[in-house]
Amino acid sequence: MNPQQNHFIDVNQLRVGLYVHLDLGWMDHPFTFSNFKLKDEEQIATIKKVGLKRLRYDPNRSDCDPLPMPEPIISPRGPLVEPPVEPVPHHQQHPDQGLRLQELQHALDESEKKFLAAANVAKQVTRNILTQTQTSMQQANALIDGMVNSVLGESDIAIYAMSGNRSGDEHFNHSLNVTTLALMMSKSMDMSEEHARTLGLAALFHDIGKIEIPNRLLMKTEPLTKAEQSFMEQHSEIGARIAKQCGMSEQVIELILHHHEYADGSGYPKRLKMNDTSLLARLLAIVNVYDNLCNPALTTKALTPYEALAYMFAHQRSKFDESLLKRLIKCLGVYPPGSVVQLSTGLHGIVVSVNMDKPLRPFVMVHDPASPSEESQLIDLRDDPSINISLCLKPSQLPEEAMQFLKPRKRLSYFISKDNQTAE
Repeated sequence: MNPQQNHFIDVNQLRVGLYVHLDLGWMDHPFTFSNFKLKDEEQIATIKKVGLKRLRYDPNRSDCDPLPMPEPIISPRGPLVEPPVEPVPHHQQHPDQGLRLQELQHALDESEKKFLAAANVAKQVTRNILTQTQTSMQQANALIDGMVNSVLGESDIAIYAMSGNRSGDEHFNHSLNVTTLALMMSKSMDMSEEHARTLGLAALFHDIGKIEIPNRLLMKTEPLTKAEQSFMEQHSEIGARIAKQCGMSEQVIELILHHHEYADGSGYPKRLKMNDTSLLARLLAIVNVYDNLCNPALTTKALTPYEALAYMFAHQRSKFDESLLKRLIKCLGVYPPGSVVQLSTGLHGIVVSVNMDKPLRPFVMVHDPASPSEESQLIDLRDDPSINISLCLKPSQLPEEAMQFLKPRKRLSYFISKDNQTAE
């Protein structure tokens, strides 16, 4: 983003009708999105409690001008004294292990809430894109803006796997998963905001063409016939047409059209090879395949995250830009979020969070038979180098007691947030 286009105001200039940007991670404020139009005084009061001294606003999307800057307080002795501002609490200062694990649990809870909100937006815009195009595009752009600001605006981010307590299988959303994974990659590549937004919007709508594919094909669990497969493959071109009809950019349209093209020319619709597609299209193709392997229509055929990455690298490497495939593996780690594992202590657990800069030392929720069954135990492997992950398992390989406690999900959902547990 061009800094010259930014407009900043003091927090005391807020008023209903302003379109504001909160330059914070999603875990640092209670709103669904990081940018939105103020609709009531309660929202303004909440923003003030967050502790921001000033924030960005968009005059083009606002219904009014900001309030005048408050007059400074005049001291009886003469000098001007600015109104006092409460310091922003910094909860990361020398946290002990217990506090950090509490923060992780809070971050997981908040991520699930925000994942559900984002999933609902994704479903609404997909359902209404043809009948309420303008509103749907505004909602989609707001969602992607919020995610991009959260991902690129933080120095340290983590990838979370939804536990399923609230984000059950009925809320699964492939497009949101692909969007999350694509933006995770954009962070690792130091991508510009403009390119990240293009990538995010294309990821959100990459399968929009499937709205014209019959449900009997989309939900079919048996292998498709040749004719059915040919019809299914049309969704890329249908999606590009819909994107153009809705006024999306040429770059977004291209990514939607090419998200099933592969480096070896085995993809569709044009059988393009690697040098004939853009870097963003090759990135989108990789994360799309990864999520489809983890979350196929028939859940009994699902691969664990560990298996999916291993399969892509061992058997599908020729299909992808190998540098991007290696980057995906580096970002997610050998044991991506959602992986069912056995620790060197013998305990079983699920990887719930991975810091992109320390992917081999994730957070693991473990089942300890010696502890009360209702209590979750979270282990930060960055804090205890004596504990390692020994094995990655299929959920069916868990002992019955561990299975009942951990409740591994049939489908995986990912979300990205600021890493509030970064080791000092």
